[in-house]
Amino acid sequence: MIGVVIPAHNEDASLASCLAAVLEAARDPALGGEVVRTIVVLDDCTDRSSEIATCCGVETLVLQARNVGIARGAGAQRLLAAGARWLAFTDADSRVGPGWLAAQLALGVDAVCGSICVDDWAAHPPHVRDYFGRIYLDADGHRHVHGANLGVSAQAYRRAGGFAPLACSEDVALVEQLLASGACIAWSAAPRVVTSARRASRARGGFGDTLSAWAACADLALAPAGEAALDVKLAEGTDLNRKPDASRAGDGLCSSDQADFTT
Repeated sequence: MIGVVIPAHNEDASLASCLAAVLEAARDPALGGEVVRTIVVLDDCTDRSSEIATCCGVETLVLQARNVGIARGAGAQRLLAAGARWLAFTDADSRVGPGWLAAQLALGVDAVCGSICVDDWAAHPPHVRDYFGRIYLDADGHRHVHGANLGVSAQAYRRAGGFAPLACSEDVALVEQLLASGACIAWSAAPRVVTSARRASRARGGFGDTLSAWAACADLALAPAGEAALDVKLAEGTDLNRKPDASRAGDGLCSSDQADFTT
């Protein structure tokens, strides 16, 4: 059985489309009819997220943690107890591609770190999108870590100790634990996920906050200083400006190297 975990805190605006995409991926003929169980971890939700998940026919788990690491971990434990051999993770503001699960499994590794693309940049100034385009590698051999596009075998997850109870960067911490435990990780662009660039980030310090911080830094940049100075301003205060080390990227199919670019 394949398990899919989706943490949600007041995500009624996007949860239905997220679940529709996951359910489509679960019907992929390439999975050979293997059962896919999806669980939405409703973390301190006060909106219609629970109703939407129920209407979509997926399982729910209710928490009051306001902590994405706890939420992902609780969902994973529920699915492992039910016999999941593979755990796939995405976010409630994201839409996975039809071949998402099959692409993760086809890589034949312990864990998969996938890349993302952004659905709409309208909430941010153009220079934020341009900067993202300069520093982001949407190709095999990247070194990005996204909770919205992550997969791991049950054995590797258990060896690594699972998600730490972190309010942000829980995905990065898990990947570091996987690397430390000797897991073979694919840094792949094959599993496709489209995610939101919304300003109202649910996880403090997450992807949305990073983009908003770049926008705020850019607002302070002096126009005559030019693009080079803008790059410096955008890079200050964030560790996301490092490009992947091409000498260690390999073919993106398997690596035990330390991740050096995370979101």
